[in-house]
Amino acid sequence: MNDKKIGVRVYLTLSAIAGALVGVIWYGGVRKVNDAIIAGGITFIVVLVLIATMALMVKDEPRDQNEPRLK
Repeated sequence: MNDKKIGVRVYLTLSAIAGALVGVIWYGGVRKVNDAIIAGGITFIVVLVLIATMALMVKDEPRDQNEPRLK
């Protein structure tokens, strides 16, 4: 079993990459720096919240593989 925990730095890095990518694409489309920064910032926040929410939904409890999860 893998006991590695994913840290906050990974969440921030993935969100920053997504925000930068959206910002660059947005700038390429509209050629407005302010709009691209806003779009990248909103994307950063949304992706960060989504990743953190999905990480909270996962339980890391040890359990017996022969028993069903739902009872």
